[in-house]
Amino acid sequence: MFDDPSFVQKLEVLADRYDELTSLLSDPEIHNNRSEFLKLTKEHSDVGPLVAKWREYKQLEIEITDAEQMVDSESDPELKEMAKEEVKELESGKTSMQQEIKILLLPKDPNDAKNILLELRAGTGGDEAALFAGDLMRMYLRYAERNAWKIQTMSLSEGSAGGIKEAVLLIEGKNVYSSLKFESGVHRVQRVPQTESQGRVHTSAATVAVMPEAEDVDVKLEEKDLRIDVYRSSGPGGQSVNTTDSAVRIVHIPTGIKVICQDEKSQHKNKAKAMKILRSRILDAEIAKKEAVERDARRSMVGSGDRSEKIRTYNFPQDRVTDHRISLTKRNLTGILDGDLASIIDALRAHEQAELLKAHTQ
Repeated sequence: MFDDPSFVQKLEVLADRYDELTSLLSDPEIHNNRSEFLKLTKEHSDVGPLVAKWREYKQLEIEITDAEQMVDSESDPELKEMAKEEVKELESGKTSMQQEIKILLLPKDPNDAKNILLELRAGTGGDEAALFAGDLMRMYLRYAERNAWKIQTMSLSEGSAGGIKEAVLLIEGKNVYSSLKFESGVHRVQRVPQTESQGRVHTSAATVAVMPEAEDVDVKLEEKDLRIDVYRSSGPGGQSVNTTDSAVRIVHIPTGIKVICQDEKSQHKNKAKAMKILRSRILDAEIAKKEAVERDARRSMVGSGDRSEKIRTYNFPQDRVTDHRISLTKRNLTGILDGDLASIIDALRAHEQAELLKAHTQ
């Protein structure tokens, strides 16, 4: 691949384009055109890491050539041996760098840079499932804090014994979807519930859905396709918590997707939140439909979009977290539930990259 002139030419064209973008972004006229400036900034940011790595690779090739010439020309045995060792070391770095360039050339998920709506629901297991869903929400909140992401609660329904029955969080920041897109699916916990007096281990579950935040340009909503109802919000057991019709229910008629928001006292705010959630659910459904068509081709990859898939088990008695998709087991359960997710997310991302590389070299 790296000996192919057309491949090299492609990378050189990208490098020239990067230099051109750098020049354009310093042009005052471009700064005055906000939409054009944002478009060029994104392109510059997207191609930058690849161009930097390509230029680093070319410099490495020059160093290898110099070291090889030293091996050929050096008469001192000790210096010749040192030059040979240097060539060996540089060649090893070259192989590693080629792999990095291949990964940077892989097609990018268009949603990777988006913010997300994170939806958590208690599944089987009653009160214990709600408590576990609450633990998962805290895990993601702590992970978001570690990455300096912003968090906004869009909707929250608490469990009667603690935890949550359902929650929707808006998480904003750099590459949020890219980091958390593999979290969608069924998460299972094995532990002795707080409500269990016999000390028996129970299995409960919660469902996580990670949806890219949809903008107006991603999903067009027509008024004729929406049924909007307003009513008085209520608390547990139907107890009224508001004396005005502030709760909002929106149904997207073509898809049947329904969203209810009642956390805010303002009907306007609840409607705005509901519309944001609705757009993201529609976009997420479209992504899932597209992935279903491609699933045979990518069946070994993570993030298949199947919400019914059991993806991870949190086993308290054995202090073990297992991601079933890539057969990964970690022993730091307490730390992981405190937001130490980086090693799991990195492993999932590396697995997907390996599968994509395999698919693109077949």
